[in-house]
Amino acid sequence: MNSDTELAPAVQSILEAARERSGGKGVDVDARSFPDALADAEAAGRVPVIAEVKPTSPTADGTRDDDPVELAQSMVDGGATALSVLTEPTHFGGSPEALAQIREAVDVPVLRKDFVLDEAGMDVVEADLLLLIARFVDDLEGLIVAARERGFQPLVEVHDRDELETALEAGAEIIGVNNRDLGRLEVDLETFESVAPEVPADVTLIAESGISSPADVRRMREAGADALLVGSAIMDHGAGDSDVTENTRRLVEVESSNRDGDDMSDHDGDC
Repeated sequence: MNSDTELAPAVQSILEAARERSGGKGVDVDARSFPDALADAEAAGRVPVIAEVKPTSPTADGTRDDDPVELAQSMVDGGATALSVLTEPTHFGGSPEALAQIREAVDVPVLRKDFVLDEAGMDVVEADLLLLIARFVDDLEGLIVAARERGFQPLVEVHDRDELETALEAGAEIIGVNNRDLGRLEVDLETFESVAPEVPADVTLIAESGISSPADVRRMREAGADALLVGSAIMDHGAGDSDVTENTRRLVEVESSNRDGDDMSDHDGDC
């Protein structure tokens, strides 16, 4: 694990809280297949978007107090391929209970997004995918194995090429590249573009953070993203009544809209 002194104060606080939380007594997950969900989205002409139920965060403009299950259902109605649910309570307003309720209410894969530092931290709630942040754990390979033994599909998050190499050596099959620098909390989409070329073709690659517009979606897809994890742009914390379904749909339908536009252009040219 990298030194906490390299992290932004808010991230240090999150990690300290994670170390103080206790784990559960074990889980045994019958996971919904994330690769199958991606394939279904692609076949339907949708951009695979993992929409994130995130009530708030240290970088958010506000808080959304909507019912988490209603938010999740709205995201699925908007075409989300999967959901990411924050279970960190102190800084993100999440909870394991909310994830359990959401997973029961929807039929798409659900990612548990939290700061899991050891095996005990996995044994809290059933989910289809489990986030492991390469920067924050000492035995990534061991945690990947432990996650799979419980039935989770581990999503390993990296930020640079060194962390990518660590993730690949540890056996990661689903990798997310976080465009946010946890040292300064700054976002740069070039982060994904610099790491993506080094990712083997048989690894599922997810672009995380900073994706807020259709142009960003196209940019990340062109750089090699198999899926996109989007939180703030869908939750729109600064506008409590923002339409989560439409926020999801405008990102999910980017490529089908492009094709419709191309078809229309071709038709117009024939007239």
